[in-house]
Amino acid sequence: MTTPVIASQPSVAEPSVIQEENVDTTVDLDSPWIVLVWNDPINLMSYVTFVFQKLFGYSLEKATQLMLDVHEKGRAVVSTGTRERAEIDVYRLHEHGLWATMQQDK
Repeated sequence: MTTPVIASQPSVAEPSVIQEENVDTTVDLDSPWIVLVWNDPINLMSYVTFVFQKLFGYSLEKATQLMLDVHEKGRAVVSTGTRERAEIDVYRLHEHGLWATMQQDK
């Protein structure tokens, strides 16, 4: 008499339980976006002032003040607006060799 062979079934792991944390992920679509230009050791102050005038139409005085904020404080907010406008501004600043980022204003 032969002993019946029982095929072992692969062990099935119990599904892992994922606990969701209660995180507020809502985004206020009305909140404007800001574009920040950061200080860098490469660009001359006169060039940064020129770029601000060229891209944003700022007066020499306003562009100079923003450049000084970048130089002395490490960064300056150079524009605000919709997300799409901020993306375009960041892209244009990058094209001119400036280090720029965007974030939603709080």
